[in-house]
Amino acid sequence: MSRVLAPLSSSSPRRPLLLSPWKRWMLIVTMPTVGVLVMFVASQRSLIYQPFVEKSLPAKLAALPTGRAHDVTTRTEDGLDLCGWLILAKGHVAGTDNEIDAKLAESRPVVLYFGGNAANRSYRTLEVGVLANAGADVLIFDYRGYGDNLGEPTEEGLARDARAAWQFATETKKIEPRRIVLFGESLGGGVAIGLASELSRKKTPPAGLILRSTFSSLTDAGAYHFPWLPVRWLLIDRFPSEQRIRDVTCPLLQFHGRRDTIVPRRLGQKLFDAAPEKSASGVAKQFVELPNADHNDVMETSEPDIAKAISEFLSVAVPQ
Repeated sequence: MSRVLAPLSSSSPRRPLLLSPWKRWMLIVTMPTVGVLVMFVASQRSLIYQPFVEKSLPAKLAALPTGRAHDVTTRTEDGLDLCGWLILAKGHVAGTDNEIDAKLAESRPVVLYFGGNAANRSYRTLEVGVLANAGADVLIFDYRGYGDNLGEPTEEGLARDARAAWQFATETKKIEPRRIVLFGESLGGGVAIGLASELSRKKTPPAGLILRSTFSSLTDAGAYHFPWLPVRWLLIDRFPSEQRIRDVTCPLLQFHGRRDTIVPRRLGQKLFDAAPEKSASGVAKQFVELPNADHNDVMETSEPDIAKAISEFLSVAVPQ
């Protein structure tokens, strides 16, 4: 007589699912890697942008004679107010807004300074001083989220900040583009190149572009520092300067330290090689290697060479 088997109930015990030894090994190997990738994706902007935040950064912190350093503000296209400083060239002072405007209306070069990924404008006084000593007025705005500015830094956000600085100079202060030189330090080189590329395509280029210790792209720099990660796939903010600089039509001066351990010299050379050989006005691009400089000590090791090259470049880019 045959036996009828009752169906298993939902409460019937089940055997645990067992992984083969090979699958267990793969799980052990891949899980830490996946965890690292997830952490990198989630935290990458905190690795890129390292602002020093302050409640207030008055221009008196520039420690210059009375009348040379002034507080300025501009507003971005997405409604953020950015604070910065105007530093008048050596030998020039102003007190009132009218006096400041009169000074800016003179024929001197005006430099828009874009800082690196860390700190704030109060840490740029040495390079700003070299520019001012070379006869240029200098506008330096902190990015969103830096110094005493609200907001969160991103590549697109910094591009908006750069446009706001340009708008302040050209529209608020009525400075002709032919007198404005962009200066980009490290990550700020990516910001300056992006702005110069946009302006060149619009046929309103700046007078010149100065780059210091900057990279061909942030993906190249990231791959150098994290060779074991697929940075080129994962990076959100990429700053593709090597592609953008091809559109720049103004004269170019580029500095790079031979001993740079943050942005290797080869990445600076790769960027320089991608730039047009000459500006639209026929000025040949110029690369100045700083043999004793790393990334963050260029002024301490190379100030005379930098000052000389900047003075000569400004005289060509903005002839008096």
